[in-house]
Amino acid sequence: MKLNNLKPAEGSTHSRRRIGRGPGSGLGGTSTRGHKGAKARSGYKRKIGFEGGQMPLQRRVPKGGFKNINHKEYFAVNLSTLQKLAEEKNLTKIGIAELIAAGLTNGKELVKVLGTGELKAKVDVEANAFSKTAEEAIKAVGGNATKI
Repeated sequence: MKLNNLKPAEGSTHSRRRIGRGPGSGLGGTSTRGHKGAKARSGYKRKIGFEGGQMPLQRRVPKGGFKNINHKEYFAVNLSTLQKLAEEKNLTKIGIAELIAAGLTNGKELVKVLGTGELKAKVDVEANAFSKTAEEAIKAVGGNATKI
């Protein structure tokens, strides 16, 4: 070991600047905070969206639209999907349990059957909602459309 190999022990030195430790450190006085103002004070926390007293963007931009709190979001299933499912699994009754087993829905969503595609198989369908065309198409084949 020589004098040119010496290093301080791991963790004994401070990598960050020590602020507010007197004029000799070069970082005394205002302690890098500048003079006066909110940022110079202790306990300062910047408010989200604060723009220095200027009218904030979220208050300047016009608001529009309407969110209905009673709106229900449905997961859409087409007649073509029901036809494919009925053919593959040889089903006569398709409910939410069958849709979950097929990986189409997770069971937490409301299911609505839509009239896109063709339905040839006679199938009894259970869902939360049906479009008029889907309900007519299911009944035209001889199946039943049951709302849960």
